[in-house]
Amino acid sequence: MPFIGNRFGWLKSGLFWRTFFLLAFLITASILAWVTSFRIVERTPRAQQMAAQVISIVTITRAALTHSAPELRRELLFDLASNEGIRIYPLEASDVVGPPPDNELMQVLETNVKARLGSDTKFAGRVNDVGGFWVSFKIEEDEYWLRLDRERIEGVSNIQWLGFGTAALTLSLLGAVFISRLINQPLSRIATATQAIAKGRWPEPLPERGPTEIRDANRSFNQMVADLNRVESDRAVILAGISHDLRTPLARMQLEVEMAQLPDEARLGMQSDLAQMDAIIGQFLEYARPSENIQGASVDLSGLLSDCAREAGRQQDVRVQTNISPEVNVFGHATDLTRIVSNLIENARRYGKTPNTNTADIEIACRSEGNQAVIEISDNGPGVPEKELDRLLRPFTRLDTARGQANGAGLGLAIVDRIVKRHRGTIRLSNKNGGGLRVRVSIPITGALS
Repeated sequence: MPFIGNRFGWLKSGLFWRTFFLLAFLITASILAWVTSFRIVERTPRAQQMAAQVISIVTITRAALTHSAPELRRELLFDLASNEGIRIYPLEASDVVGPPPDNELMQVLETNVKARLGSDTKFAGRVNDVGGFWVSFKIEEDEYWLRLDRERIEGVSNIQWLGFGTAALTLSLLGAVFISRLINQPLSRIATATQAIAKGRWPEPLPERGPTEIRDANRSFNQMVADLNRVESDRAVILAGISHDLRTPLARMQLEVEMAQLPDEARLGMQSDLAQMDAIIGQFLEYARPSENIQGASVDLSGLLSDCAREAGRQQDVRVQTNISPEVNVFGHATDLTRIVSNLIENARRYGKTPNTNTADIEIACRSEGNQAVIEISDNGPGVPEKELDRLLRPFTRLDTARGQANGAGLGLAIVDRIVKRHRGTIRLSNKNGGGLRVRVSIPITGALS
């Protein structure tokens, strides 16, 4: 049962199929109701019409045979059979008679015919193994059978009704497909554009045509995208401008600290503060840097991680363990990939120190999984509350435990997330069982930058 549920899950999720099957059900039910109602309503008038036809044929045939010359009757019977499909046979007591169809239509027909031709009129559906519509009549004291083709009496058969219904249902279902597509296509365009925005790309403007509701929705969506794009551009310009403007006084302050007659401890403290400010400005510049027109190439990810691990191991408060598979290559931008690893290592160094120590034990792993290169960087620190994991990837987000250190702008992981998405990869944060934060980054081995 779970397999069947998963197999037909698209019926529940797709608006197109939901709309199509709803319309198909309503159309099918309407056609069935119409056919049933029509057949019920027109049954009596159709039976009366067929009875009048039978009465007319019998009356005319009897009159023609009665008033024709005896030597011309054979030729008359031949003409009736060949031209009109009316065949006359003598009614014998030895005839093997099969009853006519037992339905309401035939009952009404028999009642009307007997009322005009006499109550002794007989009906049969088969005589001597010859099928058709058989009705008896008298000429003086002799009785005869008049046989008509069954199709002439029955009118529209069940097979014909089925054919009409199938044709109408087919055309209706084609109309349902068209209507479903007409309804679903604008929504599908909006969904695709929304997904593109979620992935950091700006979609093409939606067409502002069609019904009023769709036109208004597309116009509002295009306006929203334009506003978001303008806000993003303005924010990037503001961040870049402020960061550039701060670099000049920072450089002057660093020079003044170097030249000032200060105790070594005070000089080192001020230099450390200025270095932190410079690093924060660097994060602003990196976050505000546009991502367009960045060319990718094949990057030796194993070598890049080994170099980053070796560089991180030179810091006194870091111990690095590596488990890097050789010859793992990805398509990407080497500088951006280095920024990913450096930011994750720096994040672990600042906030993932092993409890009761002043050292961050960082584990760096890399391997290939199918068409993905997987990077895992973890620490043995206190970890992160589960409800805060997703929030860490937002810009300017820092946990309460990190705010007191005041040595970052909360952009490190946001920059990592942006670069990973630019490489069409994914990033996932989780807590280790033994304590500590694990960051898993998956990047396609082959592909293109977005």
